[in-house]
Amino acid sequence: MSKILVFTATYNEKVNIAILLKKFKNLKVNLDILIVDDNSPDGTKEVIKNLSKKKNIILKVRKKKLGLNTAHQFAYKFAKKNKYKKLITLDADLSHDPKEIPKILKLLDKHDFVIGSRYSKNGKNSQPLHRYLISYLGNKLIKFITRININEYTTSYRGFNLSKLKKFDLKQIKGKGYSFFMETVIVLKRLNYNCKEIPIYFQDRSHGKSKIPKIEIIRTLKNLIILAFKK
Repeated sequence: MSKILVFTATYNEKVNIAILLKKFKNLKVNLDILIVDDNSPDGTKEVIKNLSKKKNIILKVRKKKLGLNTAHQFAYKFAKKNKYKKLITLDADLSHDPKEIPKILKLLDKHDFVIGSRYSKNGKNSQPLHRYLISYLGNKLIKFITRININEYTTSYRGFNLSKLKKFDLKQIKGKGYSFFMETVIVLKRLNYNCKEIPIYFQDRSHGKSKIPKIEIIRTLKNLIILAFKK
């Protein structure tokens, strides 16, 4: 078993997951891949099953959509239970390029937590203008309210040094959707963990549809206000 676990969650990502798994293979890094699929009706899980004959791909199929936050919490628990040293999480829709993984792994030797950001210096983003503005301004607001010197809180492209995060567990995070990712960063910083932000290129998806509901923006703002006043 590898000491490194890479995790992604899928729901109707039949085309994207096949491409993503090929990109992982091209990295030539010794790692295990955990995929949590929420019983995709488009055949995503069948594609993964065919490709998971290789021992480093682990597939967990859940009966229905249970939320992205619970998938990430499952991955974190799985990684700790199986004694992985490092955990990397990213989206399955090809918005996050796996070529950043070796860089993240190297940085995790010195840092407790690494987060990829399209809004830090040299970061790039190919989203449509209206989606870019909503995301950019939303992250600016989070930074202003929390006073945490990070430029993006809502990305799932992250690295965790599990051997150092003794006081932290994703089961502590109560938020969902964007709130879950935002709250994770806030809790880590409040626990005084060493967090490193790196620029990434965020590629807008070319296959499939986004699963983020519009109401998520309002829910994130509400949770941001709650977290800002919570010790």
